[in-house]
Amino acid sequence: MNRSNFEVVAVRLAFAALIAFLGAIVQPFALPLALSALLGVVVAVLAMLLAARLRHADPQHLIVGCLGATTGLCVALLLVYVCAQAGFAQGSYGQFLRIALPLAAGYVGLATGLANAESLPFGLVASSKTASSSQTTKILDTSVLIDGRIVDIAESGFMEGRLIVPRFVLHELQLVADSSDSAKRNRGRRGLDVVQLLQKQPRIRLEVSNEDFPETREVDLKLIELAKRLQAKIVTNDFNLNKLAQVQGLTVLNINELANSLKPVVLPGEVMRVFILKEGKEHNQGVAYLDDGTMVVVDNARRMISKTVDVIVTSVLQTTAGKMIFGRFDERQQPIESRASAAASTAAQ
Repeated sequence: MNRSNFEVVAVRLAFAALIAFLGAIVQPFALPLALSALLGVVVAVLAMLLAARLRHADPQHLIVGCLGATTGLCVALLLVYVCAQAGFAQGSYGQFLRIALPLAAGYVGLATGLANAESLPFGLVASSKTASSSQTTKILDTSVLIDGRIVDIAESGFMEGRLIVPRFVLHELQLVADSSDSAKRNRGRRGLDVVQLLQKQPRIRLEVSNEDFPETREVDLKLIELAKRLQAKIVTNDFNLNKLAQVQGLTVLNINELANSLKPVVLPGEVMRVFILKEGKEHNQGVAYLDDGTMVVVDNARRMISKTVDVIVTSVLQTTAGKMIFGRFDERQQPIESRASAAASTAAQ
């Protein structure tokens, strides 16, 4: 149990003990001491359950409902006062009227306010929903922080609004940064550095959430529960988390999918110039890479390693890991100086 959860539990226990103590002192309905204290505990538990339920309610509906209930109570109290002055609120009938009328009017006002919150003429609810939809909350997971491209996206202005980094994600980054493996250690430190860079971005508001789910051990499942609670989107590079969140109806922003959608579009038959970097897996193949990291597999290009050549695109394959381009090197279509250089290289070998 972390510190924040411990504080919440301590406050709840103190509240329950206080209400139980007051019940034991007052002893309502002439109950024995033990039953009065137990009644106080039941009242405290009901109050805590109501508070937990209200945490997920729409704030605008709460405001309108409270306004309606307050208006109903004020009108009822005014009626009770008028009835008392007129002599209609005497005896047991008057006592019942003084109690029941404010409660009934408060309930009617609350129900009326909640039912008509969406159609208010002054646009309180509509303006709030418009503002919240324009700046949707986004939750960052561990993989997207280690990746680091989120900083470039934020600097370009395509990522704005409220970003949340859960504390359990920071804890996972800290564990990776403290790893004995140097590669993992560098990845964890990079993720922590990315958090600091995002905090300095003027276009976004980065927050660290202390909400946790102690009953859930997996970080991915905690992210999903937090996204459901906050009605937020998840920003990730994790393929499994992407699919798991989408199955549960959550919106996922995948940086890899964004990068793949921004890669240049090439069609079969086009000519592109590439630098053959290494030998391919198949016979007489060469491998090149575009500036964005896209792999280009070129047939008939094994002897053109370390040279820049023009290749004809034959096909494009889209995979879960990204896009692959297949091409063919045709020496007959190369410039004369390129063929002469290739011939000299072959003769030297």
